[in-house]
Amino acid sequence: MASLKQQLRDDLHSAMRDHDELRTATIRMVLTAITNEEVAGKAARELSDDEVQAVLRREAKKRREAAAAYAGGGRPERAERESAELGVVEAYLPAQLDDAELVEVVRAAIAETGADGMKAMGAVMKAVQPRIAGRAEGGRVSAEVRRQLAG
Repeated sequence: MASLKQQLRDDLHSAMRDHDELRTATIRMVLTAITNEEVAGKAARELSDDEVQAVLRREAKKRREAAAAYAGGGRPERAERESAELGVVEAYLPAQLDDAELVEVVRAAIAETGADGMKAMGAVMKAVQPRIAGRAEGGRVSAEVRRQLAG
């Protein structure tokens, strides 16, 4: 099976052949971010698929925040472009947990850790993170943990 980075390269070539400007530009941006991550630090290295997914999640978050900022700033055309780019990036990420699934994962982690009160939030977050593995945003997860620990 091809790596995620190779899949991105192949999809870039397909988008270029199809003259799909949005996909071409977005995948180029993502590949640039991956390359920048690979050469950051003391020695260049090849990113694993998990590390590439982390870069993709970061890029998706940037697009989400930019779309909200543009929409709030009265620039709907830029907000639409950012949202469209977000759609391209999200196609390479695993499906996000819905609210019911997130509630169950957090509930199980609270029961497992025996957490009681907000002081145990760190322990619960530590137990939840491996289970969600990038399938929910950190802000969403911490809000749900906070809600369940407070209630």
